[in-house]
Amino acid sequence: MRISESELILSERGSIYHLDLKPDEIADTVFIVGDPGRVDLVSDYFDTIEVKSHHREFRTHTGMYKGKRLSVLSTGIGTDNIDIVMNELDALANIDFNTRTIKKDLKSLTVIRIGTSGALNPSIPLDSILMSDIAIGFDNLLHFYKNEGVLEDDFTQAFVKHTNWYPKTSIPYVVKANEELLNLFQSEGIIRACTTTNAGFYGPQGRVLRLALQDEHLNDKIASFEYKGIKVSNLEMETAAIYGLSKLLGHRALSLNAIIANRSNKTFSKQPMSAVHRIVQHTLKVLTQ
Repeated sequence: MRISESELILSERGSIYHLDLKPDEIADTVFIVGDPGRVDLVSDYFDTIEVKSHHREFRTHTGMYKGKRLSVLSTGIGTDNIDIVMNELDALANIDFNTRTIKKDLKSLTVIRIGTSGALNPSIPLDSILMSDIAIGFDNLLHFYKNEGVLEDDFTQAFVKHTNWYPKTSIPYVVKANEELLNLFQSEGIIRACTTTNAGFYGPQGRVLRLALQDEHLNDKIASFEYKGIKVSNLEMETAAIYGLSKLLGHRALSLNAIIANRSNKTFSKQPMSAVHRIVQHTLKVLTQ
């Protein structure tokens, strides 16, 4: 079935609207970062760069590293942007832009998030690297899609009960990482973690400037939650949506987090980018072995 112009928006040069990329300008392995300024941090490791694109907060470099074609793409902050990025990456891989139809042979992309995060557990040191085994989404993005068979509903029910979840906010959803990538990227010094994906940076993560919180004890409830031996380790704003949409679309995804703050200890890294560089180096090593 042909996809209409209002649903698949293409530019005059034939690129998809938000990312401003054509299908041949993206690699099958994509690093995603939040900050457009971190695209250079990753692509500086590449041997060559063949594509540079920048539209709004979406900045992309595609190039080669030790014979492997890679892309790095900035998403901006939040799961609303992840909705755009994951759907448009999939369109670049699996929709024929000339006929506006879905390809018969679908491609599975590998998506690696390289991000920063705050630890909730006081024992997690600053500048450590966390790999998200599982993510709890506090936004409502995945609830807009048919998601049967993707979400961990028993985990969600236990979490809602433990935290006495406020019913006027969206019901959390829980998604596991791609098991193959978890095993591939496991390394000494990398902490496997349960991550929460929050709907904002201030109130949703328990920060208070001038506005009072609906539940000032929520972070304490989250920190004390445990399900089958799993405890929440860190807070960020994209991982659950990446995992959920990747599974629904048939892609592989993994989120790697540099811990630049510890919310329990109220501390912040003095060298916040050092762990990010270590993540990039580890990721490139794994992908080119």
